[in-house]
Amino acid sequence: MTNQQKLKKLFSLLDEIAAYGRCLGKVSFDMECCAPEEGIDQAGEDMAVIGQRLHKMTHSKTFQKLVVELHADSEGLTPVQKKAIEYLYEDYAKEKNISAKLAYEMDLASSKAYGAWLKAKKAGDFSLFRDSLADLIRYQRIAVELRDEKKATIYDTCIDDMEKGGSIEQLDAFFAALKARIVPLLHRVVEEGKPIREDFMSRPVPIPQQEAMSKYLLELEGLRKSALVLMTTEHPFTTNFGNHDVRVTTHYHEESFISNVFTTLHEGGHALFMQNEPQELFDQHCDNNMSNAMHETISRFYENLIGRSEAFVSFVAPKIRELSGGTFDDITDRELYEAVNIARPSLIRTEADELSYCLHIMIRYELEKAFVNGEITVDEIPALWNAKYKEYLGVDVPDDTRGCLQDVHWSSVYFGYFPSYALGNAYGAQILNTMKKDFDVDAAVRAGELGRIRDWLTEKVFSIASLTTPDEWIRAITGESLNPDYYLDYLEDKYTKLYGLK
Repeated sequence: MTNQQKLKKLFSLLDEIAAYGRCLGKVSFDMECCAPEEGIDQAGEDMAVIGQRLHKMTHSKTFQKLVVELHADSEGLTPVQKKAIEYLYEDYAKEKNISAKLAYEMDLASSKAYGAWLKAKKAGDFSLFRDSLADLIRYQRIAVELRDEKKATIYDTCIDDMEKGGSIEQLDAFFAALKARIVPLLHRVVEEGKPIREDFMSRPVPIPQQEAMSKYLLELEGLRKSALVLMTTEHPFTTNFGNHDVRVTTHYHEESFISNVFTTLHEGGHALFMQNEPQELFDQHCDNNMSNAMHETISRFYENLIGRSEAFVSFVAPKIRELSGGTFDDITDRELYEAVNIARPSLIRTEADELSYCLHIMIRYELEKAFVNGEITVDEIPALWNAKYKEYLGVDVPDDTRGCLQDVHWSSVYFGYFPSYALGNAYGAQILNTMKKDFDVDAAVRAGELGRIRDWLTEKVFSIASLTTPDEWIRAITGESLNPDYYLDYLEDKYTKLYGLK
């Protein structure tokens, strides 16, 4: 049998596996967006059953034999096909020693943890989530220990899974660089910055108008409506089932109209990535292999570098006035720009300003690193969370809902994701610096021509993401490895001017 014949046989199996994977994803989407409270556990059990079937298919002797053989000898395959095999082999190496029973238990624990997190967050009681989180940490450790090849620590392995080539050493240095310049700048803003008007930010806007604004923004970003769904959930996310079925979620608050604007821009960034990878990658089972930081680069890019720019606010302000029913008619473009960029220490990560945001990520990184590696117990998380918020941001955490239960991420075996947000901020600023060399980005944004940005990203960013490591990716785009100075320079320039600092 030739390698192309082997590949054809393997891809035939992958077609079926992908179909089951999409079914699993759709049950998960349903669970998070529209399942009634009493139906969440059943959805979790359904997901575990589908997961069992997926495990059986990906652990069959035929499937694994084809992956191993093609990885050992890939002669005659195209570069994209070789990359697809590389990813399949990496997954095989990570999961080959996980039994069907253990895989089922892990899937069930993760699904049930989501329901436990929802109840705990609603009640403001971490103890209702404590056992589920402990189970997920235990399963993460078991899964890593079963691997033939492991990194220095369990959490190093988690990081490498999320960002190939990443490590605690790398992230410690990265966050130290951010802390050294962000913390003193935030203190200067709080102590010396001019006052900014914000009284209008809590004016109520009915949900139907907010939904209309979300649809407008997604279209403005350049998304194909015929391949897009918009729904609501407790913690917004975006997912896809191929490039023809991308699903965005948001969360509306009547008295926080602006919050939805930036949530939608953020999730729309993810959706653009999902809709615009090359078709060849989908055809060759090589799509959606970009790292999480690559994905967060684009979502944070649209949310902040574009969305909170004065050029964008000036363009979109008339639409905000129109769709809010005149609620903001008395607010100038400049007042709106300043208000959406107010910097102050706060409790909620997803509502944090652009300047202090990475401090929220730093807190989660430090806690996650500690509890995954067994340096602290699960029971210590709430108190340590509260202490770090006091130390880094100077705020008192009133309850677990606005504290360690605010994020959904720890309700699945997905440790190591949080650093992706901070890395994405830094990658985005570096990419914007390169984009500006090719065309006048501010002029395009001020004219509402966001299609130019989408097209540039499609050509230079989306096209190679699933074929490269994070370092290869950013070097191919910008000519150098990750350099946080672009991000830190951007913050210092923006907030020094915004607040009239000397």
